[in-house]
Amino acid sequence: MSQTKKRPEEMLPLTPAVFHILLALADGEKHGYAIMQEVEAISQGTVNMGPGTLYGSIKRMLKAGLIKETDDRPDPEMDHQQRRYYQLSDFGERVLKAEAFRLTSVVRAIQRKNILGGI
Repeated sequence: MSQTKKRPEEMLPLTPAVFHILLALADGEKHGYAIMQEVEAISQGTVNMGPGTLYGSIKRMLKAGLIKETDDRPDPEMDHQQRRYYQLSDFGERVLKAEAFRLTSVVRAIQRKNILGGI
């Protein structure tokens, strides 16, 4: 089934790696190393994504239509020619929003049950 015929909710729950990669790409295209740095920053250092996890996830995400490789390149003087850049696809953006909504619902349940003791 093509990703355009799938509903975003059918992709949920996302693996932590896929979620963090989508989140890292939410504000624009990035190359692999920049994605790894953004994931570390977003997670405040709690998620360290190695190249194997990153590029294995990217390969699956490309196939699923969650992200796409971009043809745009920054100034060649400022960038390595072989670097690949990725961005969210429209479907990937919808999946990220669906997962964010799902996680927000979980956080609300945690707050209602006072799991964290008012923190």
